[in-house]
Amino acid sequence: MNLSCVQRILGLLLMLFSFSMLPPVGVSYYYDDGNYQPFLDAFVSLLLIGSAVWFPVRRSVRELRLRDGFLVVALFWVVLGLAGAAPLVLSDRTHMPITDAVFESVSGFTTTGATVLVGLDSLPRSIVYFRHQTQWLGGIGMVVLAVALLPMLGVGGMQLLRAETPGPVKDAKITPRITETAKVLWVVYVTMTLACAGAYWIAGMPLFEAVGHSFSTVSTGGFSNHDANLAYFDNAGIELIAVLFMLLGSVNFALHFAAWRQRSVFAYLRDSEFRIYLLTLAGCSTLYVLALLVAATVQDPWLALRRAVVQAVSMQSSTGFTTDNFALWPGALPFLLMISTFLGGCAGSTAGGMKVIRWLLIWQQGRREIMRLVHPSAELPVKVGGKPASVRIIESVWGFFAVYVLCFVMLMLLLMAVGTDQVTAFSAIATCINNAGPALGAVSSNFSALSDGGKWICVVAMLLGRLEIFPLLVLISPTFWRG
Repeated sequence: MNLSCVQRILGLLLMLFSFSMLPPVGVSYYYDDGNYQPFLDAFVSLLLIGSAVWFPVRRSVRELRLRDGFLVVALFWVVLGLAGAAPLVLSDRTHMPITDAVFESVSGFTTTGATVLVGLDSLPRSIVYFRHQTQWLGGIGMVVLAVALLPMLGVGGMQLLRAETPGPVKDAKITPRITETAKVLWVVYVTMTLACAGAYWIAGMPLFEAVGHSFSTVSTGGFSNHDANLAYFDNAGIELIAVLFMLLGSVNFALHFAAWRQRSVFAYLRDSEFRIYLLTLAGCSTLYVLALLVAATVQDPWLALRRAVVQAVSMQSSTGFTTDNFALWPGALPFLLMISTFLGGCAGSTAGGMKVIRWLLIWQQGRREIMRLVHPSAELPVKVGGKPASVRIIESVWGFFAVYVLCFVMLMLLLMAVGTDQVTAFSAIATCINNAGPALGAVSSNFSALSDGGKWICVVAMLLGRLEIFPLLVLISPTFWRG
């Protein structure tokens, strides 16, 4: 274990992150909200701490191994959540205790979108911008940004990217060089963000809100500066733009690059995961529309379609934008929406959940086992996109599924043990571990009703979901620390 090298990279990343405190300072000065000092203090403090961590081991430049990459990524996301809480604690405009500030920070960086804040409409512009910025930086990953910008991380870049990027298949590179791969990801990400902001602005959002909401849309984060969320605007055009860019943000970024390079949308249509994702969203949207109309919850078919489509895409993509209080929807729809967060978006995207490709592999293996009952001697490979999947990938998917469910159950039981009711505990852990945001029960509007212990449990769930379980769990394995 190259601990000195890990320490050096953590110091560099923390110094890099400290500069993210400067844009909110500019926002505060521009809008004269009088809230620049907490961000200046946080900038200086984090820069000094990062320098203190980096300086003693600044000459420790060695090649990273894969487990070093896991350690860097896991520790950095924990440190990131704590560091991002600094301006929220220091600001006298939010009056946030440490637990609430860490919850809000981790929720932002993991693109969960759950909040403990009330009165979002009256927050200082600098705080509003900072919340959006945390989601935008967390969407594609601060580690990927570091690989793209810092050449000194190029040697171990593959280990960092593999540990950071979600999905069951991580070895495929978009470009031959890892730094170029990271840069391509960020070019796609920034281009989508600019397009989304421009579209929101044209549709009627004020420029400041258009930029902020574009950060939260493309990152599939879901933070808004209004308590009513997207319902505040009551604008079908804005909702359509949100649906489009939530969908794009939850699609494999390698597909975006392939479509751009080939100048053709057929790159999307040839991908089996993308097709299944679209079919799932279409089926859920249709079901929601019919249920809302039959139950007479919504009388207008057009309004029912708007609400159903926005909520279907928002929840499965783990964005968490809302245009209605779906907790009041009829029958099993609220629980069905929560369950859809487990499906998630595509691998290699900013979305949370277990990812469509994993569910597709599980479905295909289930079909194979049924066919084996009829033809026990037949050779029946599990195929995705017409290509057989390796046994190693199938085993890793089943292992991930088992550990994911086990972590969900354990965290839900812990949340119930600290006094939370069953519906609230189920939905709170579901939305946190799937990085979705909205929930049911006592946390249907925000998470301020949870106890401090409950909030820390949700913080753990958000980090587990963002890092897809194993990069955190591997740190408690004795095997990881041997040798």
